[in-house]
Amino acid sequence: MREWLEAIGAWTQSWLSADAGLLGLFASAFFSSTFLPGSSEVVLVALLTAYPQLAWPAFGVATLGNVLGGLVSFGMGVAARRGVERFQHGGPRWQISDTATARLHRYGPPVLFFSFVPFIGDAMLIAAGWVRLPFAASFVWMAAGKAARYAVLVASMAGLMAWAV
Repeated sequence: MREWLEAIGAWTQSWLSADAGLLGLFASAFFSSTFLPGSSEVVLVALLTAYPQLAWPAFGVATLGNVLGGLVSFGMGVAARRGVERFQHGGPRWQISDTATARLHRYGPPVLFFSFVPFIGDAMLIAAGWVRLPFAASFVWMAAGKAARYAVLVASMAGLMAWAV
């Protein structure tokens, strides 16, 4: 196992500097938190395999990128609601599923802790913006969930790297 991890680390280092890796991680985390495809976990694992000393800086960069992407999704929901309200004059009412809005109102911002879940989390953030959940509480719960996911991944990689050595 140790040889395998060292081989992957050497291969990654051959084409990826630490700075470029952190920049790529930020971009991947940002886009992964919107409806654009991305796999920030894979990028984080590759970066940590090549540069294990970047564990906590990588955690911070990934969390920041993912939270900012989540704020974009939340803002898309707010903007969509405003756009529909502005241009809707007596026509059919646009609305997100009554079940989804009822659950968001029932559980409130704490449900956004699970916004890190692929696809579902993106839709949750857009719906939260649409139904106008309180921004500050939504931000805190969203950031906590996204940070927890990356903390578990970084700690797992650190444990794996220590075990393999």
